[in-house]
Amino acid sequence: MDFTPTEEQSAAQELAAQIFGDLSTHERLAAAGTGTDTELWKALCAAGLPGAVEDIGLLGLVLVLEEQGRTTAQVPFAATCVYGVLAVSAHGTDGQRARMLPALREGAAVATGAFPAGGAVRTAAPGRLSGSLPFVPWLRDATHVLVPDTNRALWLVRTADAEVTEVETTAPWAAGRLVLSGTAGERLGGPGAYESVLSLGRTAFAGLQAGVCAGSLARAVAYTSTREQFGRALSTNQGVLLRAADAYMDTEAIRVTAYEAAWRQDEGLDAAAEALTAAWWASEAGKRVVHAGQHLHGGTGADLDHPVHRHFLWGRQLDAYLGCGSQLLAELGELLAKEPSRESR
Repeated sequence: MDFTPTEEQSAAQELAAQIFGDLSTHERLAAAGTGTDTELWKALCAAGLPGAVEDIGLLGLVLVLEEQGRTTAQVPFAATCVYGVLAVSAHGTDGQRARMLPALREGAAVATGAFPAGGAVRTAAPGRLSGSLPFVPWLRDATHVLVPDTNRALWLVRTADAEVTEVETTAPWAAGRLVLSGTAGERLGGPGAYESVLSLGRTAFAGLQAGVCAGSLARAVAYTSTREQFGRALSTNQGVLLRAADAYMDTEAIRVTAYEAAWRQDEGLDAAAEALTAAWWASEAGKRVVHAGQHLHGGTGADLDHPVHRHFLWGRQLDAYLGCGSQLLAELGELLAKEPSRESR
């Protein structure tokens, strides 16, 4: 494995860091409330970052999403790239790619996905879907939503043809409830497409969590290095040092497992187990890190308007979205039990 970024991946990460750093400030986030920062989304699309994902691959996307996570930028970047650009590019027909990819690259179309499959949507008739999904991230911004049915076939649905109701979540992800009543859907991909997109999503959102945790930890380090108690900085206390060190190790574990899963998928290798591993670390370790970041701020961390609290909310939202640790471990165990040997992997 080689996690060294290519020149293109490094350039995309640096550009993303600059745009997120300049526009996703505490003041702008506070002004946006629970909505999406439309000006930031326009800036990302104008810079060509959604379309660049086709060239920089999943590992490159993970690097860019780390930068989004550091600033908790309120844009549907991860969802559009995974459930739109990468899903259509990998599993769409020539016609679907020609019709949809230009709009997704430019930001004229926004995609999201109802993942993982919960068995709530059925194919009522050929090309017609019925069922409801209580929570889909970024649904209120989306023009298209990728929906798996009970057979785990994938369908692209236009949100204009469905019923979308606003849902508020822990983090401001512009989520919504999706109701389908014989709604038209367009089939995307064939056998194995669901598992492929699920692994893409788990890996990408684990990368986003790595950035959220890194941002939370950076704020905690800055705070404890300048905040004094009994005439010395809080960071000189052994308890603070140990808590921060544990958070750092957890953050690195999330990052490296996300990198491994992304690298394997870019290389065309089976990465279902690695994506599950990354998701488990992002869920379990992620919530530990954002809790530590808030606790290391002391009473300040309880301030709902403090920037570190936003990292806490995002970390907990990603924990819920990726799935609880015991569920992920159970799925990973079942997957490994079906494989007689992993030497060929």
